[in-house]
Amino acid sequence: MNPIIEFSAQDHARYQEIFTQCQTVFDEKSLRLLAAAMVLSLGYGGQKVIHAVTGLSPDTLQLGVAQLQGTASLDPDRIRRPGGGRKPITAVYPELESALLKLVGESTQGDPESPLLWTTKSLDHLARALTAQGMPISRMTVSQLLTKNHYSMQANRKRFESGSHHPDRDGQFTYIAEMTRQFQGLGNPVISVDAKKKELIGLFKNNGREYHAAKTPIDVNGHDFMDKELGKAIPYGVYDPTDNSGWVNVGTDHDTAEFAVESIRQWWYRMGRQLYPNAQGLLITADGGGSNSSRSRLWKLAVQNLADELQMPITVCHFPPGTSKWNKIEHRMFSAISLNWRGRPLTTLEVVVNLIAATTNHGGLHIQCDSDKNTYDTGKGAKISPEEWAQIRITAHENQNTQWNYTISPRPKDSQ
Repeated sequence: MNPIIEFSAQDHARYQEIFTQCQTVFDEKSLRLLAAAMVLSLGYGGQKVIHAVTGLSPDTLQLGVAQLQGTASLDPDRIRRPGGGRKPITAVYPELESALLKLVGESTQGDPESPLLWTTKSLDHLARALTAQGMPISRMTVSQLLTKNHYSMQANRKRFESGSHHPDRDGQFTYIAEMTRQFQGLGNPVISVDAKKKELIGLFKNNGREYHAAKTPIDVNGHDFMDKELGKAIPYGVYDPTDNSGWVNVGTDHDTAEFAVESIRQWWYRMGRQLYPNAQGLLITADGGGSNSSRSRLWKLAVQNLADELQMPITVCHFPPGTSKWNKIEHRMFSAISLNWRGRPLTTLEVVVNLIAATTNHGGLHIQCDSDKNTYDTGKGAKISPEEWAQIRITAHENQNTQWNYTISPRPKDSQ
């Protein structure tokens, strides 16, 4: 039987604990041989598993196996001193990583402010360019450094219909990046906002898998019709890229402009004002549609009311049509939430809230979350009169598309 299939998470943890304990008393040679013995105990495919457990390189594991099997020499008097061995290439060339990122940055495509960077330059090309700068490096090391900095090779993907590429798209990306730098440079908050996909509450299938005892899957409904009593969850998120933190307001009624701004308001009072006690302004980056649409007067009225309450100007920059996935909240927070609750039915509103609040990642993301059981009007009451619109203190920015960029200033208290 293939040992990898039988190597459970508990086995991984046990092997890792053994190896960690031995690290405090074993020298380099003994650790190598211990890891090699683990590889041999697992049989075919064991090297891949033990590499993940110990972090030792495949070459080191192969050497240890060869020494145990007697096909490589094992000098009993040769033991590497602590701290011995070849230095990491980044220690030999401290400027290597920054030089590589500069090379890649010169040809980076896509969202100019996104952390998910990707490049069309090949590993060989980058290795040759760095070698020419006096830093000889292999293509494998280039690959490892790019992976560490969240670069990956990407193929073209069919997505946009003919004519859907807005002429101001790239200019708007650049403008959002510049506004973000300005606000962060002044110590003012920048938030990325959006509504996540609505989720049915109840015993419904949730894509993905998680560990359970063998042959004991969770049984769920064979249909996806909404349970009228349990309803649906509407997560509206606020992500702070400066602090790598987020707030999610889980509504149960409707995704309206009032609900969206109430979510931002909750973020400010629960997280924002503690992080930015001296804030003089707030920058919101949002999609161009939905409850925070660039064309919605209700959204702008709700933002005006929030600006009045906080006595702080609020600047809004919208992403162009068809580019909502570039909004940081999508790939920095919502993706982590989806991974955290994969394969688990969202049986109650409490389960939704707790799963979101428990979400984190290797980058240190932390999220606060709560439910919002308020009702939000979508009928005649959710309209704005000409008189109300005339009182909104909105100033369009003088750039290529004034509808996407504007600042709403607080009104004097005596005029509210």
